[in-house]
Amino acid sequence: MRVLLVAASLWLLTLVVVGSVRAQEARSATQTPKQAIRAVFGKYADQAIRVVSCETGGTFSTTARNGQYLGLFQMGSWERRTYAHGRYTTPLDQSRAAWRYFAATGFDWSPWTCKP
Repeated sequence: MRVLLVAASLWLLTLVVVGSVRAQEARSATQTPKQAIRAVFGKYADQAIRVVSCETGGTFSTTARNGQYLGLFQMGSWERRTYAHGRYTTPLDQSRAAWRYFAATGFDWSPWTCKP
């Protein structure tokens, strides 16, 4: 009986976790770029929004392209590979990748052409 109760509890926990992950994925797919940037960048969000506005020419497009540079934050191919941006197309995924890059550079905007 005890084993059955533990198994049922684990099954229920799995459903809750999987449901939570799917709900988060659904929310991230519907977030606007500004919402995603605010969710990821916290106190640096206003700066990040200014950088993205400049980098994308004001379009806030996740598919913005300038040569090898791609996405909201116009990250190059090396940066996309290094910070896990490559195959991610949602504003939230791109913001997370840019955050990792921003943090790795000491919270400095110097890697970007546009500054806040």
